[in-house]
Amino acid sequence: MIAAIALLLAGPAGVATYRLDDAPRQPGETAVARDRPYRGDHGYEPGGGRRFSVALPEGNWRVTVTLGGKRAAATTIKAEARRLMLDRVATRAGQRVTRSFVVNTRTPALAPPPPGAPGGPGVRLKPAELASATWDDRLTLELSDDAAVATVRIEPAEVPTLYLVGDSTVTDQPSEPAASWGQMLPAMVGERVAVANHAESGETLKSFLTGLRLDKVLSVIRPGDWLLIQFGHNDQKRQWPQTFVEAGTTYRSYLKTYIAEARRRGARPVLVTSPERRNFDAAGRITPTLGDYPAAVRAVAVEERVPLIDLNRASVALYEALGPTVSPQAFNDGGRDRTHHDNYGAWLLARAVAEGMRTIPGLAPAVTAAPFDPSRPPPPEAVAIVPSAGSSTVRPDGS
Repeated sequence: MIAAIALLLAGPAGVATYRLDDAPRQPGETAVARDRPYRGDHGYEPGGGRRFSVALPEGNWRVTVTLGGKRAAATTIKAEARRLMLDRVATRAGQRVTRSFVVNTRTPALAPPPPGAPGGPGVRLKPAELASATWDDRLTLELSDDAAVATVRIEPAEVPTLYLVGDSTVTDQPSEPAASWGQMLPAMVGERVAVANHAESGETLKSFLTGLRLDKVLSVIRPGDWLLIQFGHNDQKRQWPQTFVEAGTTYRSYLKTYIAEARRRGARPVLVTSPERRNFDAAGRITPTLGDYPAAVRAVAVEERVPLIDLNRASVALYEALGPTVSPQAFNDGGRDRTHHDNYGAWLLARAVAEGMRTIPGLAPAVTAAPFDPSRPPPPEAVAIVPSAGSSTVRPDGS
């Protein structure tokens, strides 16, 4: 790790450039053989797929890639735990194009509390998270099989950060075919903002606190950053007595606490209503399953004068537009799962979130996706997200 950081800081203005193709190395570049394994500084990760990693401290990093090669290609790049960065960038044979995006990296470490004080030295990760690229000491880029990546340039990025907190409908799902809107959102925004997805499966407003996950966000959030808050799927579960919060009372109070903590640090909170589950009635309309929780979020947004992204209403419009026959194609496990999405469904919800961001002053300029109408979604065949290699299982997640 120290060697990689030294390499990064040794370049002009803190820049490191890696050459991944077989072209001659240019001055200032580090040539990387295709079979070079990661050895604590840079190289390719084991376990299938073409995943290139560079050891870096946590923070925001601008990644600039030069694409193109001897053959025509369509390059998809994901970062960390399958976060979509570039979606099928086409290059003709012999053509070179340059694209940039910003990746947020993090570790679970927290400043240890004083002796005898509550807290801990790091986020209380679940066993399934321990080997995740989300929480390690490096930046990882997943390059699609037909990717034509000539060079990768990495440098620090001084941009606002868009922090996401929530549950499994937001989190970076670790494996195919599951996906969530937080994973797709980086592809909907440009270089003006970094997306830091801290959401995790099974989480609630309460457990996000006790697991020190909110502490982690609050330890790094800065004035001018954003905090998108979406909880509800698990908070409503009375069978989880330690984390249940009532929609009209404690749920609202916890939301206001999150808002206050963000504001105290100069960050700007945004509330997001939870997407609905896919349950149709006989007339082809979605049957609500989230009770009074979406209405409570809307009420708190008005009371606290906080921007609102109404993903609940957008999701209902999406599912009803697709109908009972097509909408299962937007969901995990071949549609047997009615709560969690696949790449297509996650992409649709991310487009809806980006459309909501477009209405928020200060955040709108970050949106690069085209305007989107949830009542007129594109069909599944029009959204062919390249699946991640070496990943075919779905992690159980409690939602």
